[in-house]
Amino acid sequence: MKNGDLVIKAMGAFGGGIASTGRVCGILIGGVSTVSTIFSRSSPEGKEDPRMWRLSYKLTKIFEDLTSELGGINCSNIARVNWKDKEEVQSFYNSSASRRQICFKLLEDFTEELGKVLEKEGF
Repeated sequence: MKNGDLVIKAMGAFGGGIASTGRVCGILIGGVSTVSTIFSRSSPEGKEDPRMWRLSYKLTKIFEDLTSELGGINCSNIARVNWKDKEEVQSFYNSSASRRQICFKLLEDFTEELGKVLEKEGF
């Protein structure tokens, strides 16, 4: 399995706001995880690059701005799905009228911002 595949697998449980709880949106968590993957230490003895904290904070602020009109950074505000209700979840994924399009747009916008942040840091 390639590293990229492992990263995608590692993000799986972030859907629905961390394990379908409706809490913090997985898009933000994925962005912060990306920064951490690049700038954190790989062992307890290692040293973290201080950019990890600064860039993670910056991404959080960007995400707050992007979601301000949606009601906040939690999945429950953005998607407005009860992830424990099977019918609601099916409707979210299958209906063209669901808020899933909002999630796709948010993912696109945030990914673009993440790219700008990383590019400015030389990545």
